[in-house]
Amino acid sequence: MPNMRTLELLAPARNAETGRTAILAGADAVYIGAPAFGARAAAGNSVEDIATLAAFAHRYRAKVYVTMNTILYDNELEEARKLVWQLYAAGVDALIVQDMAYLEMHLPPIALHASTQCDIRTPEKAALLAKAGFSQIVLPREFTLKEIEETHKAAGVPVEVFVHGALCVSYSGDCQAGAVAMGRSANRGECPQMCRLPYDLVDRNGKQLGPTRHYLSLRDLSQIDMLEALIAAGASSFKIEGRLKDSRYVANVTAAYSRALDKIIAATNGELSRSSAGKSVQNFTPDLNRTFNRGYTNYFLKGKAGNMASLLTPKWVGPEIGEVLQSSDKRNGAFKAKLNTSLSNGDGLGFFDASGTFCGFRLNKIEGNTLFPATPLPALKPGTKLYRNSDKVFSDTLERENACMRKIDVDITLDENCNGDIVIEARDERGCSATTCLRIEKNESRTPQEELRRKIMGKTGNTIYTLRNITDNLGNRFVSASELTSARREVLELLDKVAEATYRYDRRRPSDLPDDAFAKLAPLSYHDNVANRLSKHFYESHGASVAAMAIEVEKQRDKETVVMTTRYCVRRELGACLRSPQASRLPSPLFIRNNSGCYRLDFDCDRCGMRVVKQ
Repeated sequence: MPNMRTLELLAPARNAETGRTAILAGADAVYIGAPAFGARAAAGNSVEDIATLAAFAHRYRAKVYVTMNTILYDNELEEARKLVWQLYAAGVDALIVQDMAYLEMHLPPIALHASTQCDIRTPEKAALLAKAGFSQIVLPREFTLKEIEETHKAAGVPVEVFVHGALCVSYSGDCQAGAVAMGRSANRGECPQMCRLPYDLVDRNGKQLGPTRHYLSLRDLSQIDMLEALIAAGASSFKIEGRLKDSRYVANVTAAYSRALDKIIAATNGELSRSSAGKSVQNFTPDLNRTFNRGYTNYFLKGKAGNMASLLTPKWVGPEIGEVLQSSDKRNGAFKAKLNTSLSNGDGLGFFDASGTFCGFRLNKIEGNTLFPATPLPALKPGTKLYRNSDKVFSDTLERENACMRKIDVDITLDENCNGDIVIEARDERGCSATTCLRIEKNESRTPQEELRRKIMGKTGNTIYTLRNITDNLGNRFVSASELTSARREVLELLDKVAEATYRYDRRRPSDLPDDAFAKLAPLSYHDNVANRLSKHFYESHGASVAAMAIEVEKQRDKETVVMTTRYCVRRELGACLRSPQASRLPSPLFIRNNSGCYRLDFDCDRCGMRVVKQ
């Protein structure tokens, strides 16, 4: 159908094994870190492993995107260029990049996606990047549905939106906090997660205004109930965050979103489809509340958000499962609890201590309502709330070899040709077909053969195929089970080869960016992350003026540095918005401080946002 629109569920792959899990769980594409130049330095993978993953993914018509989304230094440009060629040869479908240097390099025709690190805050910028040759635009997590719709229309290329996982408090690509305070740049894949640290909230005189809290730590994003609205707004790729997450997390979250998308697609009468092939079957019930999260938020998707911070802890607390009834036994640390759910040996539990710090422990065993921690705990007061953030039974289920399976539907026809040979043809849902022949003596059977042949052809075993339909035109002609088994194996192996030979890659879009595209922009500053000569040339050759290079390569002369630009507001979160009657709850100006330094919070009420300024 020419008007059919395809949707892509994009899952993270910490490594090739996790990528395989994501695809089996229902992902249409995965994104994985390159050996270097990825925004998660701890999640790099060899070219060989990426090639193996690509070969596996392509059998399902799923895609593999490789992240090379750090800014580059001049002495890294040649290494990055060579790596791109290696990844192209490895069968990678696209690169997710931040640095405009890639647009100036001599590269193979591999598709380029504009990373969220490109800081695409306006429809106009998205349109410029599309004109520059980017095939897909990764939008900021901060966008509303209206902004997604406007940007999709302006860009004219597929737009990718985050639907689940961690939220950066700063606009991605415009966070210099780690680089300034710790020498670890998020734009270089070394984010020290400044936003997850505890801070004191103080006034201009340094007076503490409340308890030490994680004032910049946001809850996790969850848009599983907003997928239809996102589709209506023009989004076509739905991204799960988490390139440092393990296979259990990826399996559970991917399966949940895959099922949700399938349900939406099934109700559209063919207007929508998935971009990959095969049906994923999970031998567990996905549950987003049983996988790492800091509490969920829709963030700004619906417009203004409610509370969105995880002030008490950046850790996963999990659901409340009961409370302490009796203090710990000094001999063995055991304590009694009133529980509202059943627990298992090996579960991960936790509680908040008197200082408000979340403390976790492993449950060694449980006998009735008596809990035995694996390690000694401080004395727990009766009434202390207990939480479970690791469900051993659920985790074990996710780790089973058959937790997720994925099969391609195949139709098989058995017929004779004019020479009396038996022709076995296989056609699958990918549009691939293969044929093999059996040249055997023609003999009639005294008993019906159709059911036997169906059983033999349906034994697809360890292949990726499952028999959907069989058309048997052989009547009662006798064919031995061994001959049919051999023919089935051969035709399915041929089908594999056909699928590999007919796989279609995306290719780099040509650039039609005008020479004066950036002429009306203000001079570029360190916020624009220009870190090398090629990136500088790209901007200047299209009319821009570069006033300052990236903070990673050029020390800033100003005494103050804006290290975060956010759409989140501490005052709003604490119920003291400057445009509300409750503004007087907090003085002005406000500061946050910890061992990394003191930061002034500047509030932009017109934009309903905030800037974090290093003093």
